[in-house]
Amino acid sequence: MSLPIITPEIEPHLDWHALLEALDAGHRMARPQMDDTFLYRGADTLLSRAAWIDGMGALVKTATVFPGNPARGLAAVNGAAALYSDRDGQLEALVDFHLLTKWKTAGDSLFAASLLARPDSRNITLVGAGTVAYAMMDAYRAVFPDPRFTVWSRSFDSAARFARDLPGVQAEADLQRAVEGADIICTATMARDPVVRGDWLQPGQHLDLIGAFRPDMREVDDVALTRAALFVDSRHTVLDHIGELKDPLARGVITCDDVLADFQDIADGAFRRPAAEAITICKNGGGAHLDLMVARYILGVWQARRPDL
Repeated sequence: MSLPIITPEIEPHLDWHALLEALDAGHRMARPQMDDTFLYRGADTLLSRAAWIDGMGALVKTATVFPGNPARGLAAVNGAAALYSDRDGQLEALVDFHLLTKWKTAGDSLFAASLLARPDSRNITLVGAGTVAYAMMDAYRAVFPDPRFTVWSRSFDSAARFARDLPGVQAEADLQRAVEGADIICTATMARDPVVRGDWLQPGQHLDLIGAFRPDMREVDDVALTRAALFVDSRHTVLDHIGELKDPLARGVITCDDVLADFQDIADGAFRRPAAEAITICKNGGGAHLDLMVARYILGVWQARRPDL
């Protein structure tokens, strides 16, 4: 049998609800072994992430992040993902990097929002008008009925282009107004310094923080962190690596005990909204264990649909 090379043509057969079930099941298995390697050259990043879950297999995903690429007409993020058998270590599949990253990144934050955001959340603000914002809009629509989206970007023209042909989406030039009127705020930027201020936050809101992935990146300020109930997808991949929490932890603004839970605590019931009026924040670190769970889900769909592809 030839090695599966899974391309984006499988995407119409993928389902957000099925993905959430796969993520829930994956986090009830053995705790993953994980390791990350970050190499930097100025603003450029080479990130390699590996994970092994006993009973599921192993995955290695390498990403290059070159922020200057869009000016050259190229994607800012590129890479490759390899999925290995848990039984004998053989290479089982190569999964399209952009397909896997889209469903892992959006699925990660959708999983958090499905557990932390108020079920009646309807007004969703997207901070950033790039590729991740499109994926999050699609993902949120699967869980929150009849959502209304507001999009903000540093360039209002970018936000306006994003909203122009999308029903239920409006562009907003004033970020404070966009944040204050939201039930869910999703940040997906390349910001080095905070763009969302904690003084703007309202009781009952939920924030999905996606963009920061380096030690020198932040999307929300210290006030936001101290006002909110804090969650992460994985303590291992976030606390010591990503500036969103690493920086305020180092300065004593928050402590590790302020992080109430990660996805491994779902089985114990700890990953939940503490009160209806609480402000909740979940930082998406996007570790390789999530890539592994999502790749397994995608491979399963590919295997089931292969005669049609």
